[in-house]
Amino acid sequence: MQDLAEPEAGLWRRIERRFVETCRRYGLEEVRTPIVEYEDLFSYSLGKSTEVVQKEMYSFPEATGRRLALRPEGTAGVLRYVSESRPATEDVRLFYYGPMFRRERPQAGRRRQFHQLGVELICAADPVADAECVALQVDVLRAAGLGNFVLRINTRGDLGDINRVTQGLRQQLHPFLPELCPDCRRRYETNVLRILDCKRDGCRRIVGRTPEPATYLSDASRSYIEQVYAVLDRLGIAFRVEPRLVRGLDYYAHTIWEVTHPGLGAQDAVAGGGRYVVQIGTRRIEGVGFAVGMERLIIALQREGAGLPGRREIRVWLAAVGEEARAANLKLACQLRAEGIACLVALRFQSLKAQMRAAAKSGAELVLIRGDEELRRGTIRLRELDSGRERDLPAGRVLEAVRGVLGPLGGRA
Repeated sequence: MQDLAEPEAGLWRRIERRFVETCRRYGLEEVRTPIVEYEDLFSYSLGKSTEVVQKEMYSFPEATGRRLALRPEGTAGVLRYVSESRPATEDVRLFYYGPMFRRERPQAGRRRQFHQLGVELICAADPVADAECVALQVDVLRAAGLGNFVLRINTRGDLGDINRVTQGLRQQLHPFLPELCPDCRRRYETNVLRILDCKRDGCRRIVGRTPEPATYLSDASRSYIEQVYAVLDRLGIAFRVEPRLVRGLDYYAHTIWEVTHPGLGAQDAVAGGGRYVVQIGTRRIEGVGFAVGMERLIIALQREGAGLPGRREIRVWLAAVGEEARAANLKLACQLRAEGIACLVALRFQSLKAQMRAAAKSGAELVLIRGDEELRRGTIRLRELDSGRERDLPAGRVLEAVRGVLGPLGGRA
């Protein structure tokens, strides 16, 4: 886990703002769910055999003995909210962002507290809806400034196909069991599809000898994914069909995808998503969604040369000589901020020379200087830091003069 401060925090704010703006254009509503949920929400929705549930969740008992967990991903909490507050007949379009927690070995772009931007479209299975969700994710990444990414897509078929794929893979992999790594020998019993995602060279070679999972799909599932591909082609979205792509959670069915970036190294996934079917209590919820990992997105942006924003958008510094002038400047600062102009007043008494140094360091463009003499005359001295030009103004005309130098509302392009 790590602290986050300026200037990196400014980059996070910019990405989050563009994410929200993009989601709003697609008609999505924001939802904020608790960081802590009951553990069984994740066990039943993600699948008890998934590595997230078996090895990575932070869970603990509450006073009643029922177990709680820090959320390891965002979908389950959003679907719990939908099951409790939205009618089953209603299509729902939601977005969220915030911290998630998994107990795994920290590495580049992967920490025990990490952050995700996510979207859930709650609707019946439909290739057009899946394609729209993919298009939204592509727009989110482009809005963040990412360009050099690869979209990889596959299908898991419907729930009946998944059973056939699982049985077929077990048959094909059984002769190679002794050659699989210890993790994959365990996966063979608990979640054989995860073997397809193993990064060890020996396991990858074995997987390469087995038939593609699509071999076991029904005609209806093949038709479904072909319709998704056709819509993406019409939208002009480039993608690669990845026949052995799997996602690590049990709830996926039909379309799945992953977005990778060459700047991330071996762990190159920056985002991913898919269609799912989840049982929440007595309610069966279908939908399609995605999540973007903020830490990995930022690494990818930096690999593409994205710079960090400036420290603060301070436009005006109010310098005072004397406590009475300082109190008057605080009132003026409130007026400037009400106009949308970012400004600062020293938190403690300083000499005028020290205040001018602080103004220059802050990046301010203007300094408004007031002392006993200015108070007596009802004036303020305005200094433009870039040119060094100074002029005395009546106090009642300061807002007008500041607007004239900085532009409407003090907005900066």
